Amino acid sequence: MTTEIRLLAASIILGLLHLIAASHLISFQYGYRWSASNREQPMPPLRGIANRVDQATTNFLETFPFFAALVLTAHLTSCHGPLTLWGAHLYFWGRVGYLLAAAAGYGLVRSMIFWNTALTGMALFLIALLWQYRC
Repeated sequence: MTTEIRLLAASIILGLLHLIAASHLISFQYGYRWSASNREQPMPPLRGIANRVDQATTNFLETFPFFAALVLTAHLTSCHGPLTLWGAHLYFWGRVGYLLAAAAGYGLVRSMIFWNTALTGMALFLIALLWQYRC
């Protein structure tokens, strides 16, 4: 198994952690009775850490399909090299940093450093795949 596939698996685990954390934080704020309901009654907007982690989860779910497609495409075309290795690491660790910075309330750091780190990771995969750089 390549390092890129291992980091894809680690990213899946990270995604599950996002979902579990957001779910519990929302339930702490709205109550577990609301969580088990049909959720049709209007609720006030989430606040604090529940809101930040929920937004981080949404952001993760927006980027993960692209990362998964890039990793699987590289794997199926046997395109493995420094760019895909760096790309996988940058994406995964950028997403870890994004979640932690979001939870801590560091919005500017979250976006400027960690989101761009993850985006750079995906761009490295694209460069490797499109230009067959060391594939």
